[in-house]
Amino acid sequence: MHILKVNTYAPDTALYQAFGPDVVFDIHRSSAEATEPPSLERCRAADAVINCAATLQIGVPVEAFERCKIVVREGVGYDTLDLAGWGARGVPVCNVPDYGTTEVADHALGLLLSLTRGTTSYQEAVRDRTDGWHYAAAPLVRRLRGQTFAVLGLGRIGLATARRAAAFDMKVIFYDPYLPNGAELAVGYERVRSLDEVMARADILSVHTPLTEETRGMVGAAALAKAKPELIVINTARGPIVDLDALAEALKAGRIAGAGLDVLPREPADPDHPLIKAFRAREPWTEGKLSLTPHSAFYSPSALEDMQRKAIEVIVTYLREGVLMNCVNQEFLRTKPQAS
Repeated sequence: MHILKVNTYAPDTALYQAFGPDVVFDIHRSSAEATEPPSLERCRAADAVINCAATLQIGVPVEAFERCKIVVREGVGYDTLDLAGWGARGVPVCNVPDYGTTEVADHALGLLLSLTRGTTSYQEAVRDRTDGWHYAAAPLVRRLRGQTFAVLGLGRIGLATARRAAAFDMKVIFYDPYLPNGAELAVGYERVRSLDEVMARADILSVHTPLTEETRGMVGAAALAKAKPELIVINTARGPIVDLDALAEALKAGRIAGAGLDVLPREPADPDHPLIKAFRAREPWTEGKLSLTPHSAFYSPSALEDMQRKAIEVIVTYLREGVLMNCVNQEFLRTKPQAS
């Protein structure tokens, strides 16, 4: 069994050895080869492919993978993979939805708290100024109890985040048109049937949808025009879901209060984007109102180990036992996938 890992991290030899001598790994390192895809020879030899990067595509046409029987995105989001193209070849595409749920949910609340409790602002004020020892150094401090916390996409991570928000005595509402009727009764949170209503009611909006053509730019100028001036936007999902131009304009104009972003449309951050330039220049309209982290919400040592191991388990279980898990391109599979 030959597994090609594309855009991966440093090899974990012990982890790979745990799957037995019949599993051979071909490691394509993103640190050295981010702009150079694996060779056609390596692609032709692969029985399975793992794409490890959240923002990099494999970079090789699906037709080059002559022997490939399964593709796995080592993570939750799979917008870097050609679902239809693989499906047309009868190759299932799978993801790893169960590795970093708690980390991302914790991070979403962490971004919110950094703004509403002012932890980052207070730290910088104490560090940088002799007059920084003052409670008013953070502009967005507020009482969270009673705030309306809106979740955009109530999947695994969205629900985990909602539970944490409820523990802070916030009122949780959610918008997810793909959940069946009655889901609100099971979770105990109020369901809202339109994005416009969510934007009009939310004090905090936490984004947890996958990136699709439907969700790309979903939180854009039209949505933000409906927002309260007190709104704080938190995004730990995918960067392009939030229109960064519209967010920058709304924040600078004071039409929203703040934002906490772990993901951006371009990663690493585009140094020429007005929002990033303003943030780095410490312009007043960003100070204490914008918190950025480097697509790290998923990360803990435990989550990283889970993510790598579970991706391999999906492949090995399928190729050895014919059991398919976490398939995300079922609608495109023209022929029944065959493990062997």
